[in-house]
Amino acid sequence: MTNYKQLLEKINTFIFDVDGVMTRGIVLLTPQGEMLRSMNVKDGYALQLAVRKGYRIIIISGGSCESVRQRFLLLGVKDVHLGVGNKLKVFQKIIQEEQLDPDRILYMGDDVPDYKVMREVGVPACPADAVEEIKSVSRYVSSFGGGNGCVRDVIEQVMKVHGTWFDDDGFHW
Repeated sequence: MTNYKQLLEKINTFIFDVDGVMTRGIVLLTPQGEMLRSMNVKDGYALQLAVRKGYRIIIISGGSCESVRQRFLLLGVKDVHLGVGNKLKVFQKIIQEEQLDPDRILYMGDDVPDYKVMREVGVPACPADAVEEIKSVSRYVSSFGGGNGCVRDVIEQVMKVHGTWFDDDGFHW
């Protein structure tokens, strides 16, 4: 079996779920029905750096909060799919339209809706607090939980393998 770190050498695309990966899975509801989420700033730093370094970042989420889209747009992530009922179908469409190689994709998910997509990518990964079914198909389980830096963890590892993490243009936003 190939070592996990060796698999990272070919990664050029990251796909992330939002709730439970970018967030702790806790949603606060306002009296107006708006769902508020908290996201980790270290994940945000890693996302914007990865975008600047030329990595492809894709978001596929069942949630449909527009403030989430705005957060990613501010970080330079433009390929944001919200309100997705069937993640595998959206994934397959993206792969076909963009002619992406699934073996070069790291997908991080935390719950059952991510399962089928995770079985299609080169490096399936999950946060420490993912459900057991997701952990069972993951090549990497981060030591960080959802919303606690697991996104930074995988991006940093890939960029370190590529030698693009700690260089001169990483010292600014």
